[in-house]
Amino acid sequence: MKLNCDLGESFGSWQMGLDSDVMPHIDMANIACGFHAGDADVMAKTLQLAKQHSVVIGAHPSYPDLQGFGRRSMALSHSEIVNCLHYQIAALDGMAQSAGLTLSYVKPHGALYNDMMGKPAVFDAVLDAVARYYKPLKLMILATAQQQQYRDLAAAKGVNLLFEAFADRRYTDDGKLTPRNQPGAVLHADEMLTQVAQLVKHGTVTTTTGKQLALAADTLCVHGDNQAAIAQVQQIRALLK
Repeated sequence: MKLNCDLGESFGSWQMGLDSDVMPHIDMANIACGFHAGDADVMAKTLQLAKQHSVVIGAHPSYPDLQGFGRRSMALSHSEIVNCLHYQIAALDGMAQSAGLTLSYVKPHGALYNDMMGKPAVFDAVLDAVARYYKPLKLMILATAQQQQYRDLAAAKGVNLLFEAFADRRYTDDGKLTPRNQPGAVLHADEMLTQVAQLVKHGTVTTTTGKQLALAADTLCVHGDNQAAIAQVQQIRALLK
């Protein structure tokens, strides 16, 4: 199982995350494209870090919500979502090519990710954006109990999916992430390692009600926000080995 991490989320003099510390321990970097975080200089530096450590790169586009860090839903039309994603993906893709790198996939950020998984119209728009891009890209989405349904929808548009699980988030019975504003939504360190071990050994997670939910994940999302998080990523890497 590959480790992926949201990176390149600094902006100007505002610093977010410890990208240089976490990059050596991951396989896939989801790089912010400027609409929720990141800027041209940060994108370039993050791409160089990925190149240095042979990390696969993906675009991490969001709603145009810099003030809200992309965590607020926006009522965009189908074409607005497609164009919004193309704008961001193309920016990172062009910078990647200039750095001698190849963009491989797209993982929407924040509210756009949640809306994609909860609203069929948004998922259809995101699929269209990836399908109509000038070159093939994979789309990373949440691993849920309805994976075959998502596979069928994506296959109809010629898009390949990557399914991800989250190391530090509690799941609901229907396989969605517990909203951050609810108690226990974000797991503590010990709980996180227990969940990762369970997922690796048994292919399941324990939901908020104690139910064992089967998840087939290609990749695991981790975070590198601080030194404690970096240590956790190293522990997760050891578990996967």
